[in-house]
Amino acid sequence: MRDYVFDGGTAVVTGAASGIGEALAHALAARGSNLVLLDRDADRLAAVAKAVGAGVDVSTHVADLASAEETAAAAERVLAENPRLTLLINNAGVALGGRFDQLTLEEFGWVVDVNFRAPVQLTHALLPALKAAPGSHIANVSSLFGLIAPPGQSAYAASKFAIRGFTEAIRHELAGQVGVTSVHPGGIRTRIAESARVGSGVPGGMDTRQWERVLRMDPAKAAVVIVDAIEHRKPRVLIGWDAKIPDLLVRLLPGAHSRLLGRLR
Repeated sequence: MRDYVFDGGTAVVTGAASGIGEALAHALAARGSNLVLLDRDADRLAAVAKAVGAGVDVSTHVADLASAEETAAAAERVLAENPRLTLLINNAGVALGGRFDQLTLEEFGWVVDVNFRAPVQLTHALLPALKAAPGSHIANVSSLFGLIAPPGQSAYAASKFAIRGFTEAIRHELAGQVGVTSVHPGGIRTRIAESARVGSGVPGGMDTRQWERVLRMDPAKAAVVIVDAIEHRKPRVLIGWDAKIPDLLVRLLPGAHSRLLGRLR
């Protein structure tokens, strides 16, 4: 496929109220994309829309993607207002700390719903509109933990491995019709640590500030990498050396990389 053209297109971005999603909204608007922004945080979403609104059309939809019903309703509204879509970026994500035996199935399911079920549901609902627009594209944000699966991250890693697999499958299925990119950020300075939950079975809870220490990269830098990957139809993009090095180790040492990474922490 030829390079993706941003100018004059319409991009749907989930998790757009902060972090990578907010940075993507600014980056896409700067390239002339009209925006359809989704998030559960109405106040922050409105602030982002106001900040990027000059020169492009911006609409917002408040929805909790943990709810299949709210996700379906949001997709219906998006299609009703925007019959022509050229880009879908499934960026919204949540995290949950704790060993698998310290989590309830409801807690585990919350992560899977937001990080996997919602992107699949939105892609299914919006795909006809994307296929109808020549040169369209889909980018799904997986994670470093869609490449490796550390202890204490069973729900998050499961959801991010799942979205990676889904993305790779539809990339083959949609070849020549819709471009598809799998995005794997390392430690990006977002609000995911702030909004993360801790398994109800974790004794004394968990200090989520330890996650913040590894979230170093400016979301704006990550957004530039993602936008470039979309433009050039890259099938997969790793963001930061903290994603690239583990990916290399997994390839070279599939059975022993976890011990080596543990020593590097």
